[in-house]
Parts: sequence; structure tokens; C-alpha cells
Amino acid sequence: MFLTFGQDNVVSVVRSDDGEPVVRRLFYNTCMLHHRGRRVPRRLLSAILMAAALWAADVRLPRAQSAAKDPAAVCAIETTERIVAVGDVHGAFDEFVAILQEAKLIDARRRWVGGRAIFVQTGDVTDRGADSKKVIDLIRKLTDEAARAGGRVHALLGNHEAMRVMGDYRYVSAGEYAAFRTSDSGALRDRYYELVAEENTKRARAAGGAFDEPAFRKQFFDGNPLGFVEMQIAFTAKGDYGRWLRERDTMVKINGIVFMHGGPSVAVAPMGCPAINTQIRAELGSAAVSDPNIEKRLSVSPDGPLWYRGLVDGSPAVGQPEVDGILTALSARAVVVGHTVANGFRIRGHFGGRVVQIDTGMLGGEYYKGGVPSALEIHGGNWTTIYKGQREALQPSIGQPPTKP
Repeated sequence: MFLTFGQDNVVSVVRSDDGEPVVRRLFYNTCMLHHRGRRVPRRLLSAILMAAALWAADVRLPRAQSAAKDPAAVCAIETTERIVAVGDVHGAFDEFVAILQEAKLIDARRRWVGGRAIFVQTGDVTDRGADSKKVIDLIRKLTDEAARAGGRVHALLGNHEAMRVMGDYRYVSAGEYAAFRTSDSGALRDRYYELVAEENTKRARAAGGAFDEPAFRKQFFDGNPLGFVEMQIAFTAKGDYGRWLRERDTMVKINGIVFMHGGPSVAVAPMGCPAINTQIRAELGSAAVSDPNIEKRLSVSPDGPLWYRGLVDGSPAVGQPEVDGILTALSARAVVVGHTVANGFRIRGHFGGRVVQIDTGMLGGEYYKGGVPSALEIHGGNWTTIYKGQREALQPSIGQPPTKP
């Protein structure tokens, strides 16, 4: 297979047929230049060393907080503290900060002040918007701060996190690439291009054909802005952000309320919360868009928990009996989902409040004109929607949890 650039997975892009990573060769060749007296900027050398180390090392780092050792632990959480859930962010950092402040989870310095509250973010922090890196960094910081205060942060997977892990960059914004840019990004990209072009030339000759280097060069530089090499490395299985995403849960259940991105379908709900989390995590450990069997995976299925919309899009195949069956299968009393932007950009209750839709198009702008940041607060029997400068009781809502015998 020729090494070409486009919407391909980073592993298939940077590996040659015999398994030798091109990134290792990049590091080796650069070191040789340095050894022969040709000046190589120290930061560029460090970046290449990092890239090579990510593939050469077999590092096993501790799992993040929300990736519990017991898969069932996040599926049976009971609390008397308030729960705050926020839907799709898509790199809208300022709006995300504003709604967390409005919900009194963070202060003006972006420090956790939520005490023992439980904060759930239902996925899709990446793609479309410019500042997904800043959003992830803040979530990771708050995870540690909340834990020290007795609270919890559950950052769940969305379909766009799965796409990032699999190497599907169709929705990556220019700002997301730029967030990983350094003063040496130009030199790193140029050297990376040289090696990939060299690989393509060899393969074309071996196949008895010709490699159109000018056309490939234009495709490469038009489609791969500065910072793209660093971003791809960061989201590999051994990259800092890639490890973190692969440790996320797909769903949590708190006080009998299921939180997830797309939602549980009739077909998937019988798997149960622990099995769904386990399977999605296992799939993202190996999945790539170049996999010929990718469509068979739960993580990309239209009925899977990351992509399903049937509970909130008015699907005629989903009515109260189906919702009752889904909740029974999950031993749940309600489901809170993101993924599908709610009509009017307001949090909506469906099926008597047993399904709550919390994606209100926070990113706004060209993607969601009129979209606003929002949060759902659940405390005891009170279900409250939160917007900038405004709080409203959710209607309809299911109210108080059932009293235990």
C-alpha cells in the first residue's frame, strides 16, 4: 500500500510495509545530520525524539481517574450531592468556562469550587471548534482538583473522540492543529514530507509506475497545516492525549440516571453498562479508519452508544414501549444524552422526562447559529437547566428518585 496523505489513519500513514516506523527513521536521519556537524535545532531534535519514543517504547501508564478498575463501579454510583451535566463542547473553550462558572463548579480563575459535586461531560469536546486542546486540559485539571475536594469528574466519550482516536480528521479545525504548533513545526513537517515522499517514490518504482511528486507535494502541504504532525502524535495510543481519550468511559449511571453521548438503542441496551464500557474501550485500543471491518464495530455503529439518535430525533420506531424496554434493560429510570442539538437550543425532556437532551449547540457560529452553552443540574428531586444568567426548572422531569425499601 502506498503511503499517501488524506483522511487516513496515522499508523498506516507513517509505517512502511515491513513495520519500520517512518518516524523512527526521521529521528535516526536527523541524529545523523547532527552527528555530521549539520546544525539541527534542539527543539526539533526533541520533537523527533518524542515521536520516535512513542512508537519505540512500550509504556503502560496508570489509568485516569474515571477509568475504574471495576467496570461496574461507574454503573452504580449513588450520591446525595448535586450532579451537573454538560453536553457537546466542540472546542468552545470560553463558552465551556462560562457555563461551568454559571453552574458554580469553577471560579474566575478556573479552579474547582464544586466541592463534592459530580460533573459529567457527555463527550464531543473535539473537532469543529478551535480550542479542544484547552478544553481537554481544563477537564483533566478539574478531574484532579475535584477528587481532592471529594467530588468527581466523568468525561465521557463522544463520537468525535472516537473519530480522533481512529485517525479520522475530517472535522479537525485549523485552530486544533495550530494548538500543537511550535517554532520547529515547519522543519518537522518538511522532514516528515521528505521521508513520506521517498517512501512513495520507492513503492511507485517497485510497482513499475511513476510517482507524481509535484501533485503529491501540493496535496500534502494543502491538507496538512503546521502542527498536524504533533497533533497526530499526541493522539496516538502512546501520546498524552491519545492515552487519556482511550481511558474514557462511554456511560455512567448515577442514582439510576444513565449519562452517555448518543444514547442506548433497543439493540444495545441489553448489553448493560459495564459491558458497553468494556467493549468500546477495547475497540478504541485497536480501531482505525483503515480497518476493512470498521463498520462492524460498536463504536461506529449507527445504533451504537456514540452515534445513536433515535431517542431524541423523533424516530417513528421509538416510542414509550421502546424507552421503557431500554430503561428496564439498563436498570435505569432516565437517560441524559448529548450528540443531537435540541430544537430551539434549549435542554429538552422527552417521554415524560425519562430522556433528557442536553446538546444545545454550545459552539454556535457557523455550525450552530443561535447555539448557547448550557448545563443540567440534578439535586434530589430538582432538575434545573442552567444558561448564562438564567435557571429554569426542567419540564417535564421525573422528580425524586424512588425511595429505597
